[in-house]
Amino acid sequence: MEFEKHCWALVDLDALAHNFRRIAAHAAPAKVCAVVKAGAYGHADGMVCKALQDAGAEWFAVSCLAEALHLRAGGVTGDILILGHTDPAFAARLMESDLTQAVFSGEYARALSDRAAAAGGRVKAHLKVDTGMGRLGFDARRAEAVERCVEELAGCWQLPGLAVGGVFQHFAVADSHDAGDVAYTAGQHGRFLQVLAGLRARGLDTGLAHCCNSAALTEHPEWGMDLVRPGIILYGCDASDEVHFEGLRPVLRLMARVSQVKEIEAGQSVSYGRLYTARSPRRVATLCVGYADGYPRSLSGQGVCSIHGQSAPVIGRVCMDQLLVDVTGLENVKAGDEACVFGGAGCDTIEEVARKAGTIPYEIMCALALRVPRVYLRGGKAVALADYLNQTEL
Repeated sequence: MEFEKHCWALVDLDALAHNFRRIAAHAAPAKVCAVVKAGAYGHADGMVCKALQDAGAEWFAVSCLAEALHLRAGGVTGDILILGHTDPAFAARLMESDLTQAVFSGEYARALSDRAAAAGGRVKAHLKVDTGMGRLGFDARRAEAVERCVEELAGCWQLPGLAVGGVFQHFAVADSHDAGDVAYTAGQHGRFLQVLAGLRARGLDTGLAHCCNSAALTEHPEWGMDLVRPGIILYGCDASDEVHFEGLRPVLRLMARVSQVKEIEAGQSVSYGRLYTARSPRRVATLCVGYADGYPRSLSGQGVCSIHGQSAPVIGRVCMDQLLVDVTGLENVKAGDEACVFGGAGCDTIEEVARKAGTIPYEIMCALALRVPRVYLRGGKAVALADYLNQTEL
């Protein structure tokens, strides 16, 4: 596939489909709601959603209305759940595009219902319960709050502009094996079950009940209920260092061109701040990638890239658009070669990049800049390209 190879990402659609099928088998009989917010965690949502639909995905979750509309425009026909806030003024748009909106308070429920009813319809809604995350949701953070929560939730079924189709919550520390966190997660789950029981005791159809994110699904597939919401594990990374999902395949690799190879003498330094000074003659390659592309500046002097599968440590400070690696002793490295920045043989995994940067793989994926073209692979061959700067999506 023809495009200017400066810095680009490779997205393995076969690995993505493999991960989805592994997750679906693990979650069965619950259905899988693929979390594709933030441009499918930086992988770009167009081709990712097409591949997931082909693999059997029926549900997708996003953060906001704009993301949901982008999926519809891109051909997603399955159910789309908006997890975050949508201005009630856009109730008609939610209905026109057949979207499901998270409803997280009585005030918000009434406002959304009023707008929907005025537009002559009902917005599909999943009711969000706060069992301990502390963000959005009807309050059920304490045992004594559960009954009040049930009363507030029950009122949503009476609103003329809402069509309640599900109830859900989100875990805060399901990715931790710390004893206190394990107990906290169990408490969240227990309170959610109490809320569901209370609603059903009132004769209400709770529709699709769901609570499992990637970590909870990994650790507790028996909590799957009707629907699960995997995010990070779809893209081949575990939810944390403590929680491991067997059989995942990495989906993303970041690539860059070697722009120049040069010899430096002992005592010579490279890049801003002169953080690296050679103690002996070295051979150094400059790569066309930097922190503006999504490679963390904090990996200065810490990261490991690879060229021809051979490890090449990052030396000196990572720049906005370039970085340098030590290729002393590596065979046949020359200008024009392709380097793997992370995610491939001989270099850091995304998890290792995150660990060295003091963050999580989620942030590394989502930080991948729009200027970086995404090249999609099937059977190891490029089949599609998303290049935002050149407005190309093939």
